[in-house]
Amino acid sequence: MQRNTLKEHNAGFIEYDALKANDEAALKNFYTNNYYKAEQYILKNNGTIEHAKDIYQEAFIAFWRNIQSEKFHPENENSPAAYLHRIVKNKWLDHLRSHHHKKIISLQSDTDNIEEVWPEEDLRYLTEVKNKFKYLGENCREVLIRFYYKKESMRTIAEKFEWTEATAKNNKYRCLQRLRDLLKK
Repeated sequence: MQRNTLKEHNAGFIEYDALKANDEAALKNFYTNNYYKAEQYILKNNGTIEHAKDIYQEAFIAFWRNIQSEKFHPENENSPAAYLHRIVKNKWLDHLRSHHHKKIISLQSDTDNIEEVWPEEDLRYLTEVKNKFKYLGENCREVLIRFYYKKESMRTIAEKFEWTEATAKNNKYRCLQRLRDLLKK
């Protein structure tokens, strides 16, 4: 049993050594074997296949550079793949936070002029959100607008409604859940 563990452990380091040595077959194999997991992560987090391809390419290059510059040293046979996926996750989160990805439109604004900014599928979804948003109670609408649109802190919202901060968080969660439920119908 211990020999198998040692053999598997050494196999991971052999793969790392091949990657470090720029072994073309090892690089291609590693790239291909790890793409699907990255794609699934990005697709599950509001991305597209095109996003997945771009982010994965950037992440793989960063991964490869870190191996070459010896900024990364594997601790076990799973470390290279785990490290690559951590880079993918961080790059995707950076992309989501970037100003290029954010499209802020007031939920109370007129939808006439947003077609220039939003892709058609996003426009349909935004219109649906705005339509369902009307069915939330006034307090729910105000809590969500203050938190997501006006970027007010939970403390500020709690003070406005004379709630505790915990109550404000719970109410925001319930309001958001109610909106999600309305969108599912």
